[in-house]
Amino acid sequence: MRPIQRFGGVIKVKPEKYAYYAKLHANPWPDVNAMIKECNIANYSIYFKDGYLFSYYEYHGDNYQDDMKKMAADPVTQRWWAECVPCLTPLETRAPEELWATMKEVYHLD
Repeated sequence: MRPIQRFGGVIKVKPEKYAYYAKLHANPWPDVNAMIKECNIANYSIYFKDGYLFSYYEYHGDNYQDDMKKMAADPVTQRWWAECVPCLTPLETRAPEELWATMKEVYHLD
């Protein structure tokens, strides 16, 4: 059995764009959800508080980098991101290659 990798991320959402972002995610495109699952991601959630979005997901695959490249190459996912990314303001403290700033896990109860 593969070990599950857990990921948490944080980003700001532009106040004037929050309603649109929330509307998109209330009815996500089926092909986007299918690609997320095809790339071995499960238990994906996004939460909102005080202008920040927090994401959590679990990765169940063998090669995270390859799965992320596959997702990034998908035309439907690219169109989805074109709708979502203008709603967001990345944290200044994120790593150079990140949109969402990766959060460090400090506690997990199995």
